[in-house]
Amino acid sequence: MFGDRWGVTEHEMARAYPCDDFVVSPAMQVWRGVRVNAPPTAVWPWIAQIRLAPYSYDWIDNLGRRSPRRLVGLADPQVGEAFTTAGGRQRGRILAVEPGVHLTATIMNAYLSYLLVPQEDGTTRLLLKIVMQTNRVYAAAFAVGDLIMARRQLLTFKDLAECPG
Repeated sequence: MFGDRWGVTEHEMARAYPCDDFVVSPAMQVWRGVRVNAPPTAVWPWIAQIRLAPYSYDWIDNLGRRSPRRLVGLADPQVGEAFTTAGGRQRGRILAVEPGVHLTATIMNAYLSYLLVPQEDGTTRLLLKIVMQTNRVYAAAFAVGDLIMARRQLLTFKDLAECPG
C-alpha cells in the first residue's frame, strides 16, 4: 500500500509493537520512524507531552494553535488519560504505557504505538506503528494522510529533543 512506511527498516516493521495486542488481523498497518540524535531520556518527555498538542501541522490539526515548544514538566502518561488535545478538545485514550519505552493509544478507530529504541551510539530510533480494522479504500486514504501528518510530528519531536531550550 502506498504510504504504509516511512523511515523504517524491514527489521523495524517485523518487530512486535504494543498496539498489535489491540487489533487482531488489522486491515491496515503503517510504520514511521526517525533517528533522533539524543538518548531516549531526552525524547520521552516530548512523547509524553503529546497529551497537550498533536505536534504535526498545527494549522491543520490544532486549529492554528502552536504546539508547545518547551517542556512543561508533565508526569508520565497514565492508562485511561486522553491521548492528545487538538483544537482545544481532548481526543483518544492512552491504552498502555511504559515510561521511556512506549506510549500506546487509540484515536479515530486507530491504535498506535510510539516506541523508543536506544541505539549503541547514544541516539534513539523513534518508531510509530498504527493499526486499524477498516476497508481497503479508507486504509489507503488514511495511510497517505497519516504519512504527511506523522512524518511532520516525528520530525518535530526529533528537532525538539535534539535542541532543548
